[in-house]
Amino acid sequence: MRTRANWLGRIIRTSIMLGTIATTAVQAQSVYHSTTSYGSFYRPFAADSLWNVKPVNPVLGTNEVKKPLINLGWIPSIDDGEYSTQVFMAKAGDPAMTVIGKTGTKGVGDPDTGNFRPITIPRWPADVVAASGADGHAEIIDTVSGVVHSFYQLKKVNGKWTATMYSWTKLDGRGFGNPAHWSQGARSSGVATTAGLIRLHEINDNLDTYRHALAMSLPGHTLANGISHPSYIYPATTADTSAHQNTGVIPLGARLMLPASFDATALSTPQLRKIANTLKQYGAYVVDRNYDTAFRIYVENGASFNIMPNGVWNTAVVGDLEKIRAALREVVSVSGWSNGNGVARANAAIRSWGDGKSLLSMRGDWQTEGTSTVVTGAYDTWTEAVAIPKTDRKITLVNYSNGISRVSGSMPAAKTPMRFTAVTTSTATIRLQLWAGNSLAYDSGYLANGSFASFPWPTVTGLSVKLLAQGGINTASTARGILVAE
Repeated sequence: MRTRANWLGRIIRTSIMLGTIATTAVQAQSVYHSTTSYGSFYRPFAADSLWNVKPVNPVLGTNEVKKPLINLGWIPSIDDGEYSTQVFMAKAGDPAMTVIGKTGTKGVGDPDTGNFRPITIPRWPADVVAASGADGHAEIIDTVSGVVHSFYQLKKVNGKWTATMYSWTKLDGRGFGNPAHWSQGARSSGVATTAGLIRLHEINDNLDTYRHALAMSLPGHTLANGISHPSYIYPATTADTSAHQNTGVIPLGARLMLPASFDATALSTPQLRKIANTLKQYGAYVVDRNYDTAFRIYVENGASFNIMPNGVWNTAVVGDLEKIRAALREVVSVSGWSNGNGVARANAAIRSWGDGKSLLSMRGDWQTEGTSTVVTGAYDTWTEAVAIPKTDRKITLVNYSNGISRVSGSMPAAKTPMRFTAVTTSTATIRLQLWAGNSLAYDSGYLANGSFASFPWPTVTGLSVKLLAQGGINTASTARGILVAE
């Protein structure tokens, strides 16, 4: 259950407008629509995503899931319903839809851009329905662009769609946020509600496990508070700002598993056995907070899924759920991973593939250098780049960046070897400067597409970031810089 202040408190109010999603080739839609390939509507995220890998030799700690504190008769929940979500497929030919903010607000909150504004989704399915609970979750997977659109408190009012928050993630990506793009979905941990969801097509697929880690929420008296224990750990990238009210020790981002010795065959129903087998092989990531339910595992809405046989209270099932709760433990280490295709992966390879460890976003106000004029529409969240308009001469844009990572544990220590890489189009170039007050601590110089600069992270503290981008000259262009530890 996302605390509204969680993302509102982290948004820096800027006047950036959303750019345009680039439409990929027709064959891309067939990949995103595949029923067997990873990175598709039916099997979201890459084969190397932490959602799709199995831990090898997991070591379980002592942290356990607590029983309800107030409502002692409440049992763990494995179901769809008002606090779950449904996933809708957007296809070529679906019309665009503009989602506006709630009455009295400046627009839909977008933590990545740091702005409140209307959000225009390029393809909107006709059958979209938001969950009925206060969180109002809904996910739209665009099978043309490969983007997962994630909404919080989505609702149709007087024929218009409204929402409180919007985030997005790549369908073929990691399935978790990264230090630069830290909010990639409507869960408190920064993930899309698609992630870890038991999908409609998986429930009766005749397999004995779900082929991915599950999404789980825990109550505040089990979750950590960010003071005595971290409120979130890798791969989570954020937590509720009210996490200080928690009284437990398990952080968001923790993977919980059942021990190998747990006897799933002794459970009373096929549904529970499948859940238990999945928790033994993949586990579940803690993605959100709930109210006083020992644990909740999310099932896609529309399934009419009921863990009780025929929807009738069953004491054997109640006892089985208690066995699962009592045996769940936090994973503290693994020796490696087996990815979705059964390929062995080392810890380092799973943690750092792609640009998922980039520390730098292009978000923020981009101004023409030497002026206070904000360039309208400069930052495009979907390409994570600054869009440089077409001009009749070269122009230089500057951003006194708010885009450097604030994700816990992500900032480099002094002297860490770093690499700044330019990802640009047309004639654009990008430049990184680090300042300590009025003193320049590092300057990459202007870099064209594919060029990079290596440097040790400065030893001075209190660094600020200045980004410069050049382009124009009769053509529009884009520029992005990726900053990673080497």
